Amino acid sequence: MPDRSSVTNPSVTTTSEHEAQGDASHAPRIDGARDLFKLSLGALGVVYGDIGTSPLYAIKECFSKEHGLAVTPHNVLGILSLVLWSLIFVIVIKYLTFIMRADNHGEGGILALFALVTPHGGVTRHGPVVLLMLGLFGAALLYGDGMITPAISVLGAVEGLGVATHALDRYVVPISALILIALFLLQRRGTARMGSIFGPTMLIWFASIGIVGVRAIMRQPSVLQAASPVYAVRFFAQNGWHGFFVLGAVVLVITGGEALYADMGHFGRRPIRTAWFVVAMPALLMNYFGQGALLLHDPTAVTNPFYALASGWTLYPMVVVATLAAVIASQALISGAFSLTQQAVQLGYWPRVRIVHTSGDAAGQIYIPEINWALMLAAVALVFGFGSSSGLAAAYGIAVTGTMSITSVLFYVVARRRWGWSFAAAGSLVAVFLAFDLSFFAANVNKIAKGGWFPLAIGAAVFTIMTTWRRGRAELSRMLEAATLPVELFMQDIAYTKPTRVPGTAVFMTSVQGGIPPVLLHHFKHNKVLHEQVVLLSVVTEDRPVVGGVDRVRVEELGHGFWRAVARYGFMQSPNALKIMRRCQRAGLSMDPDSISFYLGRETLLTSGRSQMARWRKYLFAFLSRNSRTATAFFGLPPNRVVELGTQVEL
Repeated sequence: MPDRSSVTNPSVTTTSEHEAQGDASHAPRIDGARDLFKLSLGALGVVYGDIGTSPLYAIKECFSKEHGLAVTPHNVLGILSLVLWSLIFVIVIKYLTFIMRADNHGEGGILALFALVTPHGGVTRHGPVVLLMLGLFGAALLYGDGMITPAISVLGAVEGLGVATHALDRYVVPISALILIALFLLQRRGTARMGSIFGPTMLIWFASIGIVGVRAIMRQPSVLQAASPVYAVRFFAQNGWHGFFVLGAVVLVITGGEALYADMGHFGRRPIRTAWFVVAMPALLMNYFGQGALLLHDPTAVTNPFYALASGWTLYPMVVVATLAAVIASQALISGAFSLTQQAVQLGYWPRVRIVHTSGDAAGQIYIPEINWALMLAAVALVFGFGSSSGLAAAYGIAVTGTMSITSVLFYVVARRRWGWSFAAAGSLVAVFLAFDLSFFAANVNKIAKGGWFPLAIGAAVFTIMTTWRRGRAELSRMLEAATLPVELFMQDIAYTKPTRVPGTAVFMTSVQGGIPPVLLHHFKHNKVLHEQVVLLSVVTEDRPVVGGVDRVRVEELGHGFWRAVARYGFMQSPNALKIMRRCQRAGLSMDPDSISFYLGRETLLTSGRSQMARWRKYLFAFLSRNSRTATAFFGLPPNRVVELGTQVEL
């Protein structure tokens, strides 16, 4: 079993390390119009893939047989009005205007926000249990979203073949599955090369959907009346509760909202906002209103109004562009799942996994095999299990709206505690956010029996793993801390007994930043010797995304050849012990980094102890511990220079 006492928070196994410098975000600086254009184009490709492919299925689902909504002019205009004002309130006002202001040193996303409101991940008066649970469950729900989005996006795109000719209907599902398998197999190569074409491809996509939408609007300009919110109000008045539950389909137009916030650190606020207002939002509205105009003219086009906008020879090129856009949307969610997992591991809420940095230039270019294969199996199973984008739409939405609601609650805490907003100011704003979030969430509740249970089940499973791992780590750390010996007492014993000292430097990895760790006491008790120089090394994960090189390592001399080194990393960075020791050299430690012996604790967990953990959690934690990556692999240590000392610990 891997070492459980080597770091303050569990960490990840890395094949290579990109050490980001500085203490700000990863977002590049904007020095002029050219930089803004490049970053905005990049944001268009990465950030808006999910929300950009929603026209493939959103309007169609509003008029699906499940909702039984008649394709009448009043209903069409009402749906379009709901689409428009949902985009304005949720995307423009909530995320682009307010939520993106709540950055964690430039980084966004629910875990970055969670780290802001619960310092050190603690359950204290600054981070009550309810915030801890909400933040973790919101993050857990995103995994369900990450499984459904690739499946529904690719299916929605490939279904255009069935519009062209019904002879291809039976091939839609296998073709979609093959595209997804190929996409997941390519992940190990990294997204740097693919990323270079994401922006231009999505620009072509948005231009295409905008053009076909404008053509339909010009033929039926009366559709523009839907810009008035009066039609949304009338829709609810005429359809009552039936109309309310249609919001479960309308929510599909805003499902990419969290991506705006999560990818803020890669591009910055300004490029993301520029890409939205200049390209994404106009194109989306033109297409949605174009589909509405088509339905006003020909209600029978409701079977697939998106592809009905493309006629004649333009249909097949549109299928190709749509498939490419769907792949890009899927890639954004897959990369997001990788990034979310890295943050969860570094913050101490997930077991160690193998993280491969696929680019030496971009810190965000990572690949996690375990997550990749899990997402692939789930996405392919969803394609075969549901068989169509309409079937998957029943499972889509509840996870996204749940996360959006939790983000609003966490934003309220940040506004009150970090920014000093009054209760009235923060409360009234968040009340408006929650009015939309909770309405969308409630409208999706009736989907649970029809497929909505899937993302909830995935979220519950991930949430259980996160809370169990965190609780187990806390119990284990408490036991290890109780087994430490005060430094003063140990030094007195060293001065009195004068043990044999052998040449070289020994580095003892420990999560305990005070006292002498059990792994050193165990070594001294059995071997009766000490190295001439002993370093007690702790790696601490901060609640900020990046810790700069200047603040990375602190070294303190304890006397009698003993030193304590504390290395601090952000939750979006991955440590490397050899590089840490070279930094220790520059900080005053005299040693040869290539001749160091590393000592790690290796605890065997027994479930027969008296801790307050439930027995099933003990078994789960022990299982997760046995199957997480080793500390040796995580720290990038040469295996032939590592000594592991085993002990048994009763939980």
